Amino acid sequence: MALKTDITRADILSMDDFVKVRKDKRAEVVAVKKNRRIGVGPFCTFYFENYTTMWWQIHEMLYIEKGGEEQIADELAAYAPLIPKGRELVATFMIEVDDAKRRPAVLTQLGGIDGKIVLEFAGHRVAAVPEDDAERTREDGKTSAVHFLRFPFTAEQVAAFRAPGNRVLLSIEHPNYGHIAVVPEAVRDSLAQDFA
Repeated sequence: MALKTDITRADILSMDDFVKVRKDKRAEVVAVKKNRRIGVGPFCTFYFENYTTMWWQIHEMLYIEKGGEEQIADELAAYAPLIPKGRELVATFMIEVDDAKRRPAVLTQLGGIDGKIVLEFAGHRVAAVPEDDAERTREDGKTSAVHFLRFPFTAEQVAAFRAPGNRVLLSIEHPNYGHIAVVPEAVRDSLAQDFA
């Protein structure tokens, strides 16, 4: 099956049809997402997106909000750009601090964190590029709890990342949050499928 790198109106089911397949699709998506999540340090998590995760997100938003045809264009505009285009990985990066009282202080210490994230493997470094749809760090230094990141690869980097058994590290190199996670082989293999 060809790699799907875009989602269009033709991919969107009617809500009647979606309700019929929702339970089975949820199980499929849970299985896909299992090998697309990486925690780094005590409260940062990366959710690597693809066609399947964004197809599900759009349908769930339509199901929950019941906005009908008018809502479809908005959901496509919001989520279609988060599908990797064949030479990149795309992640939703979340700073997940459960303590509501502590959260603002943590976020204030992490301004610019979205520009301090790197994948390292086989002698290569691929730096994350934050989405430029909105500034995620305020003037006072407080960052958003949610960021959208692209990791653009060269052909050589794609080949190296795809090689089974290569150790892949996901690093956050922020002065107030320096943490590294080893990417499990099952996750590396799942992400490698995002390349055309």
